[in-house]
Amino acid sequence: MIAAPFVPWMAASLLFGMRIGPLFLSAPPFTLVRLPALFRLLLALGISATVMAARPDPIAGLPLEAGPLAVASARELFLGLVFVLPFQLTFGAIYFAGRTVDIQGGFGLALLIDPTSRAQTPLIGTLFALLAGMLFFSFGGHSDVLRILAASADAIPLGSGAVPASLGPLAAFLGTIFAAAFGMAGGLILSLFLVDIAIAALSRTVPQMNVLVLGFQVKTIVLLLALPATLALTAAVLVRMLRLTIDALPGLV
Repeated sequence: MIAAPFVPWMAASLLFGMRIGPLFLSAPPFTLVRLPALFRLLLALGISATVMAARPDPIAGLPLEAGPLAVASARELFLGLVFVLPFQLTFGAIYFAGRTVDIQGGFGLALLIDPTSRAQTPLIGTLFALLAGMLFFSFGGHSDVLRILAASADAIPLGSGAVPASLGPLAAFLGTIFAAAFGMAGGLILSLFLVDIAIAALSRTVPQMNVLVLGFQVKTIVLLLALPATLALTAAVLVRMLRLTIDALPGLV
């Protein structure tokens, strides 16, 4: 009987944890931090319990039977995946732009292993993604995301998540993010393209030259010289992309 008042709070904490858990478990930049998955899961549950503790009746109107709770859990998990989607699209665009630079620069076979997700990532794309993760935490993006998640507890009652009525905001967001990602890597892509044109013109003048070997060496040097300047100049673009991602969260749900 003493534990009875805690049952609604525990149920609400678990349900809300399914809403915010996918964000900490599978969404960059949180996955870029080398922390055990169990720690991220416990962190999500701790945040969920804290948010639900501030609500007077966290599970009002939601039956505690197994059937309704299973349906509510599925809806909360789906809503959590919606929160993950903008971050996956943003960092996917960053990795894709980096992969384009890798292939153009002759590093198409050079892949890295992400120690957190155990996935293969492109060389230049990983540098862009790590810079984006550093900027995300430096300007307080994690605090903004936590405020949005806490506000969603009031805007969307537990167990009432639904499929978005329109995919228009998602399509607009996707186009903007990919355009910004290629604008971020545009300097490198243009530099390597000009090198390709110069080597092609030189090969017509000196047919005996080994274009493949010379092109790989020249493009490697150009890439190493242009990459630091690109990383320094694209910080503002990355911050803008991350801010757009955070601002897109309320519109998608």
